[in-house]
Amino acid sequence: MVTPQKNLEPKQLNSKTITWGDLTWVDIVEPTEEAKKYLAENYNFHPLDLDDCLSRRQLSKIDEYQQYLFVIFHLPVYDKAKRVSTTRQWSAFIGDKFLVTLHPTRLSAPDELFRECESSEEARKEYLSNGSGYLLYVIMDRVLDAYFPILDKIMSLIEDVEDNVFDEEIEEAKEISILRRDILTQRHVMFPTRTLLAELENKLKRFSKTDLSVYYGDLMDHMSKICDTLDECKEMIEVFKDADYVLSGYRSNNVSRILAVMLAVGLPFLVVSGVYGMRVILPGGIDEGSPLTFVLLLVIIFIFIGATLYFFRRRHLI
Repeated sequence: MVTPQKNLEPKQLNSKTITWGDLTWVDIVEPTEEAKKYLAENYNFHPLDLDDCLSRRQLSKIDEYQQYLFVIFHLPVYDKAKRVSTTRQWSAFIGDKFLVTLHPTRLSAPDELFRECESSEEARKEYLSNGSGYLLYVIMDRVLDAYFPILDKIMSLIEDVEDNVFDEEIEEAKEISILRRDILTQRHVMFPTRTLLAELENKLKRFSKTDLSVYYGDLMDHMSKICDTLDECKEMIEVFKDADYVLSGYRSNNVSRILAVMLAVGLPFLVVSGVYGMRVILPGGIDEGSPLTFVLLLVIIFIFIGATLYFFRRRHLI
């Protein structure tokens, strides 16, 4: 049997425990080798699962055993200062009389639920009396509810990009790249989680005292909404990326066209001045000492400039 021996829990372990009836919830933050040793001594968990709890490079998965389930989730965490999303691994052991959760840093949703259960007997009765499967559902529901503000922030940033991409005075390429990377990170985390939840519903029935179909159906609705929104965000940001690329090329072409026109207009001056700058006697040259030389040069230059501008105008280049 997989049963906890509470008297062996080390004081230095960064963990919290709540018990209601025959169900115990153990939450371990920043699991270490000491936590691994504690779980190995107090629970009959597979050694490979314990190793996976400390690893940071695991994929989302479900390992099913006769007496418990081992689940690894990945949750996105948004850094407002750096404006990037990172992933946090969150593991859980689910059995008939226990739920052990492990995560590398404090997560707001599980922590709030744990404090609520600590301070309220009604909360402990509501969340822990229906079995470990139902308790895991409540945790995941809180986690997904906490994710929606991140999704709203992404949508808000996309709206800002939409406004700025068509503003000629704002360079939005960097913002688009940052947001595009963030959306890809979110999709990389949430899409495997949706698949995992769909598989988890059937496996948790034996660890719950109530029918979980309705609850996990609601959870899957939330996940479908999140994934559909991320798909929409990806499509929108790709459209804005292409639009920014096209508009940036158009603006660059305008600048190049103006520079080409200026070069073509200045070319006659360079040609005429170069010819009359040679050390040979030419009509109207300086050796004749006539003041008409300067006037003649200006007339020739303006004739060439006018002809050049007329040509560009007929070609609709200016």
